[in-house]
Amino acid sequence: MSNKTILPDASDIVSPKKLAHVVLRTNNLKAMAPFYEVFLGGQATFKNDYACFVTYDEEHHRVAIVQLPDLAQKLPKSCGLDLSDSHFHIEFTFQNTHDLAQVYTQRKAHGIIPLLCVNHGITMSMYYRDPDGNVIETLVDSFSDLEKQTAFMNSPEFLQNPVGVDYDPENLVKRLADGEAEESILKMPDIGPRGQDTVPLF
Repeated sequence: MSNKTILPDASDIVSPKKLAHVVLRTNNLKAMAPFYEVFLGGQATFKNDYACFVTYDEEHHRVAIVQLPDLAQKLPKSCGLDLSDSHFHIEFTFQNTHDLAQVYTQRKAHGIIPLLCVNHGITMSMYYRDPDGNVIETLVDSFSDLEKQTAFMNSPEFLQNPVGVDYDPENLVKRLADGEAEESILKMPDIGPRGQDTVPLF
């Protein structure tokens, strides 16, 4: 008898209403809890000596941080959700480039600086680290719908450079202040081919 699992067609599966929250384990709750409250412009809906729930909208919590004793250091190149590698991360989407630039400036005032900023063509992104070393991406979508996003991801431009183009967040702030159109800012510059090996594992 075969042990092969037969998976149903995806159209037969009821999709979730939303991705509700992420839970992070830590041995450094005193640093992690206020970091996420500031980073997300949120508030703690619950907090004690071993847990903190942070929200920024109608959801009771979007990020939960749980204090656990005797946690080992992260193991790079292990399976699962290893958020210590920039390839694997938590992501938060903003409405437009003005909001992305504003929240960059606000976080900077709290000493929270992005490690990498990339125009990926489909998104304009900034990458940060939390106190435990987890990577967080904040972004703006470059296209208004999935059809346009998919078309770009199958274009010659994206196929030769699926990584994107690095940018200076201060330059983003300046371009917006100068009145440059968002469509122009979101367009990925053509720098020719770029491979995955050029992405820093910060």
